Amino acid sequence: MSKPTPAAVEPFLPFALPEIGQEEIDEVVDTLRSGWLTGGPKVQAFEAAFREVTGATHAVALSSCTAGMHLALLAAGIGPGDEVITTPLTFAATVNVILHAGATPVLADVREDDYNIDIAEIERLITPRTKAVMPMHYGGQPCRMDELQSLADKHGLRVVEDAAHAIGARYRGRPIGTLSDASVFSFYPIKPITTGQGGMLTTNDAELADQVRLLSLHGLSKNAWNRYSKGGSAEYQVLAPGFNYAMTDIQAALGIHQLRKLDAFQARRTEIAGQYDALFADVPELIRPPVREEIVHAWHLYPIRFHLDRVTISRAQFIDELRERGIGTSVHFIPIHLHPYYRDALSLGPGDFPVAEKVYENLISLPIYPRMDDDAVERVATAVREIVTAHGRAGRG
Repeated sequence: MSKPTPAAVEPFLPFALPEIGQEEIDEVVDTLRSGWLTGGPKVQAFEAAFREVTGATHAVALSSCTAGMHLALLAAGIGPGDEVITTPLTFAATVNVILHAGATPVLADVREDDYNIDIAEIERLITPRTKAVMPMHYGGQPCRMDELQSLADKHGLRVVEDAAHAIGARYRGRPIGTLSDASVFSFYPIKPITTGQGGMLTTNDAELADQVRLLSLHGLSKNAWNRYSKGGSAEYQVLAPGFNYAMTDIQAALGIHQLRKLDAFQARRTEIAGQYDALFADVPELIRPPVREEIVHAWHLYPIRFHLDRVTISRAQFIDELRERGIGTSVHFIPIHLHPYYRDALSLGPGDFPVAEKVYENLISLPIYPRMDDDAVERVATAVREIVTAHGRAGRG
């Protein structure tokens, strides 16, 4: 194992940290003092701001991205007997919501040039039971949405985007949030903006938005604002067996100001990605994140890979050595079909999705977030270069 540098005595640099300012704190305090903690004016303000940023006609604030994806499928009429095609290179939630809807997840392999779902594989897997496709914009790089939507239109399929990584991203000049039946964003603490927990569903389909909103609050015909605000009415009806998936005003108070900072946050993430690219440009052992020309990247992740035939170290060892130098990392993601539950439930296993497995076996996500200064970026890059140099095979260059 290579000897850690003096950087190991520096404070631990986490994989991700949210950037919370005084504006967010003041807005949350204002919410606490107002007495209106959920389903009130802050949620409405956050939804309105989100519609403006994405250009979507409707935005529904929810307790999580997972909740939004679940409700999007239900509102689209997805249920038992249906199949939904998605990617194996994603977080468990993307597949779990398909199961929760009573449908069957069908996995389509990814492309190595962007780690997103392969449109040709989707087409190969369509059956009479296929009712929807759920692409995930890996790391903040949009999928090939025009090709995907064209395929969906051809076969009469709904498209629900897992846009957990992709707020601020654009595809051919258009913001993610308006390109399909529904897009669902995440505000988990490590995401580009945060509300602690929380999510947002955007759509231009009024009927789908109304159904999602209904299901998000127990299926009640009126939300809290319409029942308890001045001029409201306590009368309501239960119109469907819904869920407790609504966002709180406390969360929305954070989101209002986080959203105002989105452009600055994304600019800094893009700058860090560029710095990493430059610092790794002369390291032939590394594979930098591929980026297509027609997109604007959200840079939620900066995933590197290394050429296995050029180094003598495993991914696990690489991560351990970075940790010894005080640097946090993550892996996005362990492919769905390699987890015990999905392996058994979906009758899948190693070898079924060779591109996803190839990407995964040497994949490491490096820190990339606005709170990182240039010294932190340099520190990470230096540590990566040292490890690669120490474990490079003979004949480099």
